[in-house]
Amino acid sequence: MGTSVIISAVADERDAEQILKLQYLCYQSEAELYDDYTIEPLTQSLADLTAELGRGHALVARLGGEVVGSVRATVDADGTAHIGKLIVHPRMRRHGLGGRLLAAIEAHVAASLDAKRFRLFTGHRNETNLRLYRNRGYATVSQHQSTPKLTLITLEKEAESYATSA
Repeated sequence: MGTSVIISAVADERDAEQILKLQYLCYQSEAELYDDYTIEPLTQSLADLTAELGRGHALVARLGGEVVGSVRATVDADGTAHIGKLIVHPRMRRHGLGGRLLAAIEAHVAASLDAKRFRLFTGHRNETNLRLYRNRGYATVSQHQSTPKLTLITLEKEAESYATSA
């Protein structure tokens, strides 16, 4: 491609519009899996996304000036980092960018916010996400039937590897 993908340390409100457009594009396949186009990532407003960026931590992956990936996290009082909305542009998938973003947000929240564990969720039919998370050390801790068509699988892993490498 000529230009490498760079993961930026922090996304902010200046990135919000590009992230929202990418989020809408990326979650089409998720909506199709469950035949539900009312999922929150497809209905989130720019104002809501901007507020969400201000409440937590977000990283972006850029190819030149274009945002081609993003991930967000918040850390609660007990040290659990809630990771969400890991998105990669469809043309950039299957090249390791999702794994790089996941590792980058884990390292970021472990170092800056002293996260003790990482938790995330995905739909039961999303085998690509489940494979990525399990390959990165996550294990299923619960399942919750969200709608008649969707069971959310929550996965978690401890953050001890970051404590020893920091």
